[in-house]
Formats: sequence, structure tokens, C-alpha cells
Amino acid sequence: MNKSQRALLFVNGQIHDLDSLQKILEPDDLLVAVDGGLRHLQQLGIQPHVLIGDLDSVREEDIANLEKQGARVIRYPPVKDETDLELAIQFVINLDCQSIRIVGALGGRVDHLLGNIFTLLDPNQDDRDVRLDDGTTEIFLIHRQAEVIGEKGDLVSLIPIQGEARGIKTTGLRYPLVDETLLPHKSRGISNIMLKDRAIVEVKDGLLLCIHTRRR
Repeated sequence: MNKSQRALLFVNGQIHDLDSLQKILEPDDLLVAVDGGLRHLQQLGIQPHVLIGDLDSVREEDIANLEKQGARVIRYPPVKDETDLELAIQFVINLDCQSIRIVGALGGRVDHLLGNIFTLLDPNQDDRDVRLDDGTTEIFLIHRQAEVIGEKGDLVSLIPIQGEARGIKTTGLRYPLVDETLLPHKSRGISNIMLKDRAIVEVKDGLLLCIHTRRR
């Protein structure tokens, strides 16, 4: 295990396009099944390195098979203060993973979706690259500056979170922002379009939620 290894955490949400998901997988990824998120890896025909959670959504025979094949299984009691996802994030942070992708956290119930998005606000993650990503859409926070990597025609939405965001400048988007302020109740930053395969977003004060929807 090293800092350069990326961790992919598979949670038990909806994934509508497994083909798109396969595009974001890399050979050296640390694959973590978060309880029932194991099903996504099974559909992909891939074995996780770690299974973690209270495991109430996983069959005992699947757990036994994973252990036989060398996967690490970490079981927590069902009554606990943290969600399975929070425990999984803390696990890979303790391994010092600097890049973390949360897969299968988009779609489904709105309360779960918002809860998953707000996990990005954990201050323990401030020095790490943590994103929700299902292969079609990725969501991440921009504290000062970030690069969005995609393709021409991809959609990029910038949403201020925790109040207004000021001094925003964008490069590589069709509708540029130049030292502008975005407000949470206004849609000024929604549905911009990438002009090439990279875009830059800078913010002087405040916090932006970036939602990057890939064209394909």
C-alpha cells in the first residue's frame, strides 16, 4: 500500500451504466466493497480487496468465499454511530490513500444522495482528492482551484455550498466566469459546457461543489 494508490469505494446505490463505470477503473486501484456495494463488483466480475460494513446486505456464503480468496473482511455491529460509508472512508484514510472515489453513491433515495454528497465536507478529507463518481457523473469540492478533465461538450455545474462563493474565474468553459460571485439560491453556475478536454476553476473565497457530467 502506498500514497499513490487510489481507493475505489463501492456503495450499495444505483449504477445505471456499468460500461461507463469500467472506464474509470485502473489496474492498481484498491477496491473496497462497502456492504451491499459488493454487488456492483460482482456484476463487473471483479473481486474486492476489502469488504467492510455491518454486512447486513451481503450473503454469508459470499463473505466466506471472499475470505477464501484472500479478501480482507471487516465487520462492524449493526448498531453504530457511523454509516458503513463513513467507516470505509476512514479505513482508506488510515491507509493514507490520497485519492478516493466513491462509486454507486448517486441516484436512488434523495436522503442517501444528499448524505453521500455531504460526506465530502468532512474536514478530515481536506488534503485529499475525494470524489463521488459513477462513470457518467463525478462530484467533488473546489476549495481554491481545480482542474476538470473530460471531453469537449461535457457539462460542468458549479454550486456554492456553505454560503456564497466569491472571486470565481473559469478557463475552458463556454460561459466564462470572471471574478464573479455565485449564490446558493441562484442558478448562474449551472450547466456550463467544456470547450476542450480540460477546464480550470478558481475561487478566492468560499466553497464550490463541482458536478461534471460526461457526454459519453
